[in-house]
Amino acid sequence: MAAQQSQGIQTLLEAEKEAAKIVQQARQYRVQRLKDARSEASKEIEAYKQSKEAEFKAFESSHAGTTSEAQAAVDRDTEVKLQAITQSFEQAKDAVVEKLLARVVLVNPELHRNLQKLEA
Repeated sequence: MAAQQSQGIQTLLEAEKEAAKIVQQARQYRVQRLKDARSEASKEIEAYKQSKEAEFKAFESSHAGTTSEAQAAVDRDTEVKLQAITQSFEQAKDAVVEKLLARVVLVNPELHRNLQKLEA
């Protein structure tokens, strides 16, 4: 009977070892699947990032010409306005200088309006 109990205990120990092996393999399998999932997710993220980067580059290149054209138009408009201001200055500078000199040189001595005469 002791041999049967010993054999039964031995069978249980072997079954326990087998179960421990199966649990360990399941853990390893789960860890491996998590690693694979992470690596797959990082690949998908990288692919998405590259596609969005390419989309942005395309958008940027399509609108880059518009900004350079707009800049050129603003530059032309500024140049026209500067020429108009310069021309206006050249036309009016002699008249302005004459008016300033006339006012500076013109002296009209008169009493101040608040000054009251003293009667003697």
